[in-house]
Amino acid sequence: MKVTKLLALLAVLAMVIAACSPSEGDGTTTTGDGGATPTTGATPTTAPPSGAEAGSGGELLILQWQAPSQANSLISSGTKDLLAGSLVLEPLAEIAADGSLVASGLASEIPTVENGGVAEDFSTITWTLREGVLWSDGTPFTADDVLFTWEYCSDELTGCSADLSKIASVEVVDDLTVTFTFTEPQPYPYGAGFVGYASPVISRAQFADCVGEQASACTDQNFMPVGTGPYMVTDLRPEDTVAYAFNPNYRGVPEGKPFFGTVTIKGGGDAESAARSVLEIGEADYGWNLQVAPEVLLPMEDAGNGRIITSFTANVEHINLNQTDPDGDPPSEFPSQHPVLYQNAEFARALSLAIDRDALVAVGYGPTGVPTCTIWPVGDQATTALDECLTRDVDTANQILDDLGYLDTDNDGTREAPGFGPLVFDFVTSTNAVRQSNQDIIKSNWEEIGVVANMSNQDASLFFDGTSASDFSIWKFFSDMEMFTNGSVLPDAAGYLHGYHTDEMTTGALGWPANNNIVRFSDATYDEISDGALSLSPTDPEYVDLVKQMQEIVVNQGAIINLIHRGNVSAIAVDIEGFGEPNGWDSEYWNVEDWFRSEG
Repeated sequence: MKVTKLLALLAVLAMVIAACSPSEGDGTTTTGDGGATPTTGATPTTAPPSGAEAGSGGELLILQWQAPSQANSLISSGTKDLLAGSLVLEPLAEIAADGSLVASGLASEIPTVENGGVAEDFSTITWTLREGVLWSDGTPFTADDVLFTWEYCSDELTGCSADLSKIASVEVVDDLTVTFTFTEPQPYPYGAGFVGYASPVISRAQFADCVGEQASACTDQNFMPVGTGPYMVTDLRPEDTVAYAFNPNYRGVPEGKPFFGTVTIKGGGDAESAARSVLEIGEADYGWNLQVAPEVLLPMEDAGNGRIITSFTANVEHINLNQTDPDGDPPSEFPSQHPVLYQNAEFARALSLAIDRDALVAVGYGPTGVPTCTIWPVGDQATTALDECLTRDVDTANQILDDLGYLDTDNDGTREAPGFGPLVFDFVTSTNAVRQSNQDIIKSNWEEIGVVANMSNQDASLFFDGTSASDFSIWKFFSDMEMFTNGSVLPDAAGYLHGYHTDEMTTGALGWPANNNIVRFSDATYDEISDGALSLSPTDPEYVDLVKQMQEIVVNQGAIINLIHRGNVSAIAVDIEGFGEPNGWDSEYWNVEDWFRSEG
């Protein structure tokens, strides 16, 4: 079948190899309401030189080849700006590398039902704030600043990128206590806001005149926000350089934190030059978002100046199998059914078994990718029941197709399905050297079982067109198959997997990108399980079981074929210590106050 002739074209949403923003790469991100287990306390790190004073460590040079435009994380247009703001602005709680919540931000502890911070019916959450925290201008941080931040984002004209809409009201109990009442019960209350680097607190005193229509015009505030974090912006040149000095009012100063007196985020160049600067030349301390082919990147590490670091969250390269009919009128609208792919579990299994995932990783990802069979390959919430696909099995794939009655009756090398004809499908992805190399492998693998994929690729600005003005948009999905990376911005399994619920189906009536069920998967059992998982706290013993069942159903019903668990790739100088584990859930600089340069 041919892809329908298509319209106009636009720009978009993504995650490539690093934790890219929705406007900076080639994949998508989704948030929801499942979750991580909260803990208290920061991840332990090694200690800086004994007796070192805060700010005594000289300059830390960070290369972000996609340079920041501003430093107000709340109106950020992408990860590059969120990272710039994360050195200055702090949330109530942060997310550690393992996906757990830690009280290393502005809260003194993580609220739970057990400690009384979360209501038993999940209708409210009460945060207790740290005592003695000062803004970088020396004024006290209080619960009123949290209230103001919610007011700031609640005005639609502000254009706040942090979604605080699940919070119906904010009550300042006292200077160090604030209670959020939710619009509806939130079993994972941390997803409502103020957790992680994309949802920090800002100062009422500085931003009082920047609410609504005035927000974007507040250049001084957006470029140089007053914060509670370890650094202050001293100069910001959009799309070029951000310069920071350590914050003398930071709470860690008595302990010698932060070690570095200044930080420079330098933009420009490209991913390969950033990698080379850290790994080969040794002139920079950190290189972010290294979208570099493994055969180019890996040899750079041999120089001994830096090391490649990879963080894995929930980003999975996968193939969507359209459950609706792209040749329908209108195309790809539920409840139409694809004549071959609709809930054709055994056919999807055959296609999956024929794919050489190890080869996909070898040519495109190296250590930055791992073969996977599930859409949520994270910790103990990942199912292993689907691991059959990790071993390529062409014989079984062929047998499955024989049993389905899909035979090559005319001996032309292509099987036919009764009532459909030759098993020939349109397969679309974004224009990207890695994706095209993977398409070539998949095409060859499927030819071995008598299935033909008409491979095509579209510019990322069309394929990930967040407005779906283009018919090439992944949300419209006017082809048989499409391949890209999807992931969650929170360690939030149930909420992310809820994206395959029938109610989440993308439709033209709603405006294509309004929902997350792009593949138009619909299954009553899945919907029931998803609703049940969303009603549970992640600490409930039943939660993990339901999350695993959801992963298994969406694959076993033939909606998606998962391929590669993709990592976020950066590089760090060998003499930078205190870094800990690479963190893909929060800012890559989330614990920069703990970093130091080793002696010698």
